[in-house]
Formats: sequence, structure tokens, C-alpha cells
Amino acid sequence: MPFLRQFFSHRLIWLAVLVSLGIGVLFARSIWTIRQDEWNYAAQTNANLVQTLEQGLGWVLESFDKSLEGVAREVARPEVWDLPPELRARVVFDNSLRSRGAGDVLVLDAQGNIVLDSGSLTPRKANLADRDYFLAFQKDGHQGLYIGKPVPSRITGLNILPLSRAYFHADGSFAGVVVGAVRLSYFNELFGALDMGPSSGVNLFRSDGVVISRFPYGDMDVGKTIAGSPNMLRFQKEGNGSFVGTAALDGVERLYSFRQVGEFPLIINVAQATSTILGKWYSSSLWLGGFALLLMAACLGLALLFVRELTLRQQVAARLSEAEHDVRTILNNMPSMIGYWDAHLLNRFANKAHFEWFGIQPDRLRGMHFSELVGPERFAVNKPFLDRALQGEPQLFESTLLDVHGVSRHIIVSYVPDTEAGAVRGIFVQTTDISERKRMEDELFDEKERVRLTLQSIGDAVVCSDARGSVTYLNPAAERLTGWQAFDAAGHNVDEVVCLRSPDNDALLPSPLRTAIQQAAVMEAVRGVVEHRGSGQRFQVEETASPITDRHGAVRGAVAVLRDVTEAVAMAERMAHLAQYDALTDLPNRVLLHDRAQLAIAQARRDGKSLAVMYLDLDGFKEVNDRLGHDVGDVLLVQFAQRLKAAVRASDTVCRQGGDEFVVLLPGLEGAEPARGVARKILASCDAPFELAGEPVRVGLSGGIALFPQHGDTFDALSRHADSAMYAAKRGGRMRFMLYRGPDVQPEVVLPEVAVGAEG
Repeated sequence: MPFLRQFFSHRLIWLAVLVSLGIGVLFARSIWTIRQDEWNYAAQTNANLVQTLEQGLGWVLESFDKSLEGVAREVARPEVWDLPPELRARVVFDNSLRSRGAGDVLVLDAQGNIVLDSGSLTPRKANLADRDYFLAFQKDGHQGLYIGKPVPSRITGLNILPLSRAYFHADGSFAGVVVGAVRLSYFNELFGALDMGPSSGVNLFRSDGVVISRFPYGDMDVGKTIAGSPNMLRFQKEGNGSFVGTAALDGVERLYSFRQVGEFPLIINVAQATSTILGKWYSSSLWLGGFALLLMAACLGLALLFVRELTLRQQVAARLSEAEHDVRTILNNMPSMIGYWDAHLLNRFANKAHFEWFGIQPDRLRGMHFSELVGPERFAVNKPFLDRALQGEPQLFESTLLDVHGVSRHIIVSYVPDTEAGAVRGIFVQTTDISERKRMEDELFDEKERVRLTLQSIGDAVVCSDARGSVTYLNPAAERLTGWQAFDAAGHNVDEVVCLRSPDNDALLPSPLRTAIQQAAVMEAVRGVVEHRGSGQRFQVEETASPITDRHGAVRGAVAVLRDVTEAVAMAERMAHLAQYDALTDLPNRVLLHDRAQLAIAQARRDGKSLAVMYLDLDGFKEVNDRLGHDVGDVLLVQFAQRLKAAVRASDTVCRQGGDEFVVLLPGLEGAEPARGVARKILASCDAPFELAGEPVRVGLSGGIALFPQHGDTFDALSRHADSAMYAAKRGGRMRFMLYRGPDVQPEVVLPEVAVGAEG
């Protein structure tokens, strides 16, 4: 027997060695597979991240380039330079230049001097002829957009990335450069939400290797070049992709995922240190390796245990007894009531929680029937569940229980059948007090109900979506605004439910809600137009959006708030109209007349033509006011304004100067005769009587005419001379125009056609 025992004991040891080696091989393969998974996940994540950054950065640069292209197109037009400075600034610089991260836009002449400045009507003094972008256009003849080296701004002192375009004279010769700038701090803000671990970050290079931004390493490397380095050569050759390389600037080995930024000469890469990627794997591999060694040792140990099995029976029995004690201790300290009832519903085990709830010690409970513990009424309620459990069906239900102390508990009860060979031997019963959880669920429901009622009662439209951009909720205000019912919109793409269009050209605008999801950031108010699904009514709205994140910071959806600003926009347009038009006659006022006169004089100078300024005053207006009242006088002014507009061309401007005085601007004339013809038409328009307060009233007029450039080269001079000619017409008999002839010359009389015929 000792020989056989020794023989089999050796066999068990060798079997244990083989099993241990098998465990080691399996764990080694698992550890290597985990490493590959970690590496592939990092590569895929970095590739997705660099693609997202490239698309966002490309969109910003493309928008800024379009704005620079628009500025270059405007400043290439000669007539823009003839405009007043404030008007020229409004024409050249539009609001699209005010994007996040963008600095002021400067217009340089052919010598590099600043001639226009988007930040000031008076250009700041500086010469930028030595900048690389200026030399690229001036000497090298570069075409299109040029991205210069990052430099400190001579205007603000901030580190900037200059973007520039040239503009040219009409003959194609070089006229100067339009240059804008993106603050390098903008890139740090853009990349600031990323945390890729130690020695990892995002880099932005020019295609020639010049460093533009290295986040989060600061600006110490900005402007340096890595041209010719192995990494840069791969960036330039492949355009986009991933590889492992050692950085030329700090010698750290990293996984590079890189892409070219749109059509721009820029390369962006996400560089994550290999030590960071595999950091968790190193830790996991140590744990798994240790665990594998532990299992291998356990196999050998088990073999030894089996060898010594005959000599350790007593120790095993003692340990079983100790284990039973530990289990009982654990069950007695569980917060739930745990018991075992046999097939006849007699108790075989109960933990101490039964005493706390029912006041019965576990020892007294053993052998007691279930009905004796809970009472006849409660037993009748539980009997259907007990019967199904005794038939082999697990039961789980909620109920209420009044314990021995009179405390009402909300409980969840579990009946688990104990089966052997298909027969139910008994039931494991677990009863857990969930009163606190129930209270929290009720409070959570109340809170959700308050939120729902709040969203339904507010006046602004609220739209919620999940992380994929599918609508999950519309409040009543959103239903009224979009024409979608909440149940109908659920699951639809948010771009379909809330289609935001530009109020200027009706072009589709990016969805702020979807942008908030993609960028995990709050979106500022965007002005746009929303069309009602059913009626087609269009509403002006301001939309803001915010992402919804869980406690770990992951985006789970977004909420957008749309405020109806239709009435506010209409009011603003009305106020803008009233600022330039007379409230009574709806004719241009003096401000608009002065602007049009300046443009007409500039056009007349360029075309070598003439223009006329007429001053008119109604004869007898005061008598109408005194006799019929001021309201009737206002009616007379409105009727006269309509006749006056009918007597002139569409390109002419009729202005109410104030009271019963009117001014007419006639641009693009070929001398004085066309002005005389218009004057006769205006005089003839007053031949018919005006219908005032139910009676015909005849009202005449007196007018004066001054011509450009014969009688003055400014609008103020023409106005004075036309005004003096008008007063000469009043003194000379009224119902006539007089043409200004000079300071010491009697004005020329212009009479109606009928009057001229009578004299003849």
C-alpha cells in the first residue's frame, strides 16, 4: 500500500505540473491578447480623435479664409476706397470675421503699410513688409491663401498664426495683402478638453515642419522646425495615418495618428506616449501573471493535498465545522431576513434578523410552521407564492410588513426552490427591507414630475435628444413652434424636427444641439428661422444648446432652448426703418438723403455727369393748418409726397426736410435741361386740387434748383444755393422754380408748361 500510494502520488504531481503549464500558457496568451486590444483601442481612438480635430479645425480655417477672400475682393474694388471710412469699414469687414480665436484683420498696401484695420476706423501704424507672408505674395507671386509662420503680433503682442491673401489692381498688378490672425492660445483652448495622459498631446505643424502648437507643452517650441526628421518625412509623404516613432523635440516614443487639415498646408497629429497606452496593461499583466503563478502553485498544492488526503481528514472536518460557523456568522449579520423552509413549510434555519423583525429567536423558530411566524392573514396572502415555489418556480415580489415594533417596512421577498433530482426539498427565503429605496424612488418620481411640469409651463421651446441626436422630448412650446407632436417627433433626427435656416439667405445652419453633443460644450445663442411643419409659418428664433453628461463626464444627450424672437426682430427692423425715413410720409429723412447725396456726387465725379438738388416749399400750407387743422395739414403733406414721388424717376430721392419743406435729389443728369423738365412735372402735379376734409383745396409750391458741379461740389453747398433759389421763387411770385445762377446773378425762372405757353 505505501508503494501504491507513492506511485499514484507521483502521477498526481506530474499531472499537476502539466495543468500548471497549461494555465501558464493560457494566461500568457490572454495577457498578450489584452495588450493587442489596448493597443488597437488606442490606435482607433486616436485616429477618430485626430479626424474630429481635423474636421473642426478645417471648418474654422475655411470659414476664416472665406472671410479673408471677401475682404480681398472688396478692397480690390476702386469705388470702395471712395466711401466714407465708417461706410467703407461696414462694406469691407463683415461679422463673419468675429469668430472665436480670430484677431483683427488688416489690409496692407503694396509697401506693407496698414491702410485698413477691422479693429479701428483709424488704422494702427505699422509696417509688415518684412513678414514672410507679405514677401510670398510680393516677390514669389504666391496665389490663394498663405499661412505664415507663428509670430508675436506687433499690434497686440500675442502669439498668432497669420493667414493672408493678396489683392490686386484692375490691371492685375500687386496691390497689397489682407492678413488675419488666429491666436495660438485658441488652439490650446480647442485642445484643452483632451487628457491623453503623461507625455501625450496634440501637435499642429505647417507642412514644411514649422511647429504651430504643441499641447500641453506650452509655447516654448512654437516656431521651431522638425523638417527632415523621420517623423516629419512620414507626415509629408503619407498625408494621414498612424505609426510609432520617436519625437525629434524630446526623444519620447509615441503613437502618432495624423491627418492633413483639409486643403490647407497644415498637419495635425495626436501623439500618445506608448508608456501611457500600455500603462494599464503593464499593471494588469503583473496582476494576471501573479494570479497565473498563484493558480499554478495552487495546482501543485492541490496535488500535494490529494497526496496527503488520508492524513488530513480530521483537519478537513474541523475546517468544515469552522466554515459552517463562518457561514452562519455571515448570514446572521446580513441586513436581510434569510431562512430555509422544508417542503412542509417547517423552518430548518433562520438568521438573527427574524428576531429584530418578529421578536422570535432563531433557535425557537426551528421546526415552526411558516403560518405561525407570519400569522393567518399574512400566510393567506403569501400562500399562492409559496405553492408556486414548492412547484419549482422561483418567486420575487414586493409587499409591506408591520414588524414587532410597529414599524411599517416596504419589503422585497424572494422564494428560491431547493431542488434535488427534480424534486423540491425546500425553499430559501430572503426578505429585504427596501423602504429607503422606495422613498428615494418616490422622491425621484416627484422630482421628475416637477421637471416635467416646469418644462411644460415655460414659454420657451425645449427640445431634448439622446447622444445620437434623436429627439426624446418636446415641451408644448416646442410643439407649437415646430408643428411636431412630442410622440410623433420621438426618435426622429433633431435636424428634421428643428431645421434652423439663415435669416439672410435661407441657407441651412449647423444644429447647435448636435454641435453641443459633438463638442461636449455649451453653444451660445444662434439666430435663425424655424418653419412650422403644418402651416409653413416661419419664426425667428434664438437657439442655445447644452450637452447632458453623466457623473463620469460622458455625453448622454443634449437639450436645446429656442426663444421666439419674431416680434423683437420685426420691431428692430421697424426701428431701423424709422431711423432713415419720415414717420408721416415714409419718405427718406435728412440722414438717408445725405448718405445718398454723398454717393451720387462721388458717382457723378467718376462718370463726368451732373446732378441736381431741389428745395421745395408749399405755398399756403399755414392757411390750411389754421383753417382746417393740423390733422388735415398732415393729410395734405402725405398727398403731396405721393404726387412728388410720382413726378420723379425711381432712381431719384424725395426727402421731407421738415414741416412743408421737401428736398429732391436728381442724380445722373446730362446738364440743366432734365432738371428743368422735372421741375415742370412737379409744378404740374399741383394743378389738380387736393381733397382735404371733403373739399377741394388748391395749393401751390415754390422751389429752387442747384446743379453739380456748376453751383457747388459738396452737398452742403448745393443745399444752400437751392434753398436761396427757393426763397427767390417765393419772393418772385410763387408757383414756380428758380435755377441758381451764382452769388451775384439773379436766378433763372422755371415756370409750368401752361404758364410758358400763355406768355408765348
